[in-house]
Amino acid sequence: MARTVIGVMGSGSAEYKDMAEPLGRWLAEQGYDLITGGGGGVMTAVCRAFASVPNRRGISLGVLPAGPPHGYPNKWVDLIIQTHLPKRGDEGADILSRNHITVLSSTVIVILPGREGTRTELALALHHRKPVIAFLGPEGQIEGTLRMALPAVAMEFDEVTAFIQANARPSA
Repeated sequence: MARTVIGVMGSGSAEYKDMAEPLGRWLAEQGYDLITGGGGGVMTAVCRAFASVPNRRGISLGVLPAGPPHGYPNKWVDLIIQTHLPKRGDEGADILSRNHITVLSSTVIVILPGREGTRTELALALHHRKPVIAFLGPEGQIEGTLRMALPAVAMEFDEVTAFIQANARPSA
């Protein structure tokens, strides 16, 4: 049986701990696998919280850009997927970006606040028709994107968990 992988994407510099940490813990407690870009910010916070759950069934995957740059992978990634793909940030939708792998490998995608790289991940998720929810809270944003233009925006954590449960099942 295929494993259920939840993609979490957001800022590569700001952790947004109040959103990323409860999400990471909940995903691990529910038996999901986690996939991120393997770097800092949201990626670190969600992986750290995921790894903090004892006896979890899921694993965290980090899809790394070529290089990889300083800070990649964060130390809470269980399985490193090294790529030859150098593009990221505002070039994240380019064919030479690892974002394609992260998005296409996800069953459901949760987008936290971020900038141009997060915006490109969102665009790819929509292009590939992945179930995607933006967990932005009351004031978070994805740079260059209007909240009202997003397909689903969660203000509260419970909205995110309900969305995931409606669109995925835990890994066996």
